[in-house]
Amino acid sequence: MTSEEGTTRVDIWIWSVRLVKTRTMAGDACRGGHVRLNGERVKPARPVRVGDEVRLRQDGRERVVVVTKVLTKRVGAAVAAECYLDNSPPPPERQPLMAVRDRGTGRPTKRDRRAVERLRNR
Repeated sequence: MTSEEGTTRVDIWIWSVRLVKTRTMAGDACRGGHVRLNGERVKPARPVRVGDEVRLRQDGRERVVVVTKVLTKRVGAAVAAECYLDNSPPPPERQPLMAVRDRGTGRPTKRDRRAVERLRNR
């Protein structure tokens, strides 16, 4: 559902295009300073217009999107992807949590099992 006047609250917009899971998380991100609109920190009620750049910091990475359509209701993922241009840097490469053993080396030794247990207890 698009807005007739061409604006909506920034917290509602980032929730409706599925950048965050809930409206509460969207408001908390704005209040915590994790959302920037055109380079400045914003409160949840700041209006968003077509052409604005929204930066959202979450989970150790920054999402940079440009608004192409203003929404007021949450929509499906396919429709949400059409409402912004994603200019985010690529996510960092994920490191495996456990060491990979060579295939065919047999059962893990006692030392290997202890290393696995240390990783699990982190």
